[in-house]
Amino acid sequence: MKTIQLGRTPLEVSRIAYGCMGLGGSWDRSTPLSEPTRREAVTAIRTALDEGINFFDHADIYRWGKSEEAFAAIWAEVPHLRAQIYVQSKCGIVMAGARPASTVGQFDFSYEHITRSVEGSLQRLQTDYLDVLLLHRPDPLAEPEEVARAFDDLYASGKVRTFGVSNHTAAQLRLLKKFLTQPIVANQLEVSLLHLHLIDEGIVFNQDRPERVLRGEGTLEYCRQHSITVQAWAPFKKGAVITGVTDPPSQAAQDVARLVGELAQAKGVSKEAVALAWLLKHPAQMQVVVGTTKPERIRAACEADAVELTRDEWYRLFIAGRGDPMP
Repeated sequence: MKTIQLGRTPLEVSRIAYGCMGLGGSWDRSTPLSEPTRREAVTAIRTALDEGINFFDHADIYRWGKSEEAFAAIWAEVPHLRAQIYVQSKCGIVMAGARPASTVGQFDFSYEHITRSVEGSLQRLQTDYLDVLLLHRPDPLAEPEEVARAFDDLYASGKVRTFGVSNHTAAQLRLLKKFLTQPIVANQLEVSLLHLHLIDEGIVFNQDRPERVLRGEGTLEYCRQHSITVQAWAPFKKGAVITGVTDPPSQAAQDVARLVGELAQAKGVSKEAVALAWLLKHPAQMQVVVGTTKPERIRAACEADAVELTRDEWYRLFIAGRGDPMP
């Protein structure tokens, strides 16, 4: 599989990453991790490895930590694997009931929470270090000085090698970067044929079309300018890009799915491959995060590595997704 450089680091990462949220079985906190669930995780990870994926994305909250714990079963299956792959995790979301004071879901970028979360992830993943740590969702109460101190201490201790964010705007990145000594290497953002805001805002800027006006954060451009790799999560929009099924029904989703199917048939590849190839063609050199435990779907997604869309095909898909011709 083709690789890209992660930020300005020397890390050469597969441009398709495996998202591990589906590993670990139930979201029921009281249900323990079972052996069949571990085996399912190992099968999915082995499939991803066989397809050339070397980057695995986690978060401390996924399945209440069971996703990270299930992933750790791979170390016994594939000797010396740790040095050959990159492991990323995220922190900052506190689930309701996760601690006595969290009666509602909330975000926490305090020094104590960041460092404690990393310790928990390392223990569950059975590894000494994370290649990348992301801040999961912006915390309105964040004090950037605390984030900077946490990053510096985690880096100095060797527990985290590089740092990034998720779901952050350009303005939030600028504020954070003012205080950090560690570079931001990635920003994980939702992008798909049915979630086009990051790309479309550059098209609708200064258009007298109130129904299409976006905030104009310039987040995608900011990331490109500062060599921050955009990691596209939910690239299939919960399957709607492939099936066209949404609730409520969406004409754009139906049009996208129909065109994705036509192009897949014409090129002799999977629908998943066409949907991901659309993202991979963007000059930002995005890394797409694919999350499924089904081996056949992992293989279908990885077909995108060999698919090249023409400019006309890319724009046809873009127009279908935005539900409106170009201005």
